[in-house]
Amino acid sequence: MSNDLIPEDVQEKYIVPGLERGLRLLCEFSHKDRVLSAPELARRLKVPRSTVFRLLTTLEVMGFIERVDGGRDFRLGMAVLRLGFEYLASLELTELGRPLLDRLRDDIHYPCNLVVRDGRSIVYVAKSVAPTPFTSSVNVGTRLPAHATVLGRVLLADLSLAELRQLYPEPQLEVFSANTPRTVEELFEMVQRDREHGYVLQEGFFEANISTIAAPVLDRAGKVVAALGTTIPSPRIEPAQLDLMIDKVRAAAGELSYLLDYRPVSGKVVNLFRE
Repeated sequence: MSNDLIPEDVQEKYIVPGLERGLRLLCEFSHKDRVLSAPELARRLKVPRSTVFRLLTTLEVMGFIERVDGGRDFRLGMAVLRLGFEYLASLELTELGRPLLDRLRDDIHYPCNLVVRDGRSIVYVAKSVAPTPFTSSVNVGTRLPAHATVLGRVLLADLSLAELRQLYPEPQLEVFSANTPRTVEELFEMVQRDREHGYVLQEGFFEANISTIAAPVLDRAGKVVAALGTTIPSPRIEPAQLDLMIDKVRAAAGELSYLLDYRPVSGKVVNLFRE
């Protein structure tokens, strides 16, 4: 990044070195370099490892970066998205997912969405509106509680019981409907059943008289990186039509997973009961 357009006296007087280093660190992540280690970042930025450690700790606390599988490598975090959802079209997930959402919408004639998880919330990153009287009230950037939504259940399915307890340390979860799980243990049992089924279908989980069908989108490592789904008016759908819609939602999620380089391996799905 060039500072040629900024006079040198202004740079010396007003530039904040720590902030500059933090932003330079974030800029090292790219489509090509999605995962970087602290030593590699120190080498690129030409600063001591102790400085990089402090920068990484600050950015991690703020959600701008996150550890990969809890290890020593880092990638960009969800807080980066909050800086401006108008730039989401440049991201691979939404860039690849939006045409699939449009095609699914044209096929089933109901609104379709793509969401990701940011901590305890789900964030809508892409939406395809159906030209029907039934509309969805969410928009790109809308945030909803993960534990109380069908799409959130899909996104929580990768977490162990210990990880869920860390995410929700309170004894009772906030209730949004009669279907909301009351405890972490109840939530865990619910998402494990979802994980074994490979999709979620439920009526009135977050809003009355509205059903949601959702399926996971997986990355190359087989981790759930997004949930793809549709919302439909519960009373209008016949069982046979509903089964067909489930197949179509799962197929769209599977196709997006394939585009993200996920390749399934044979074997039985196991649960995540571990501390």
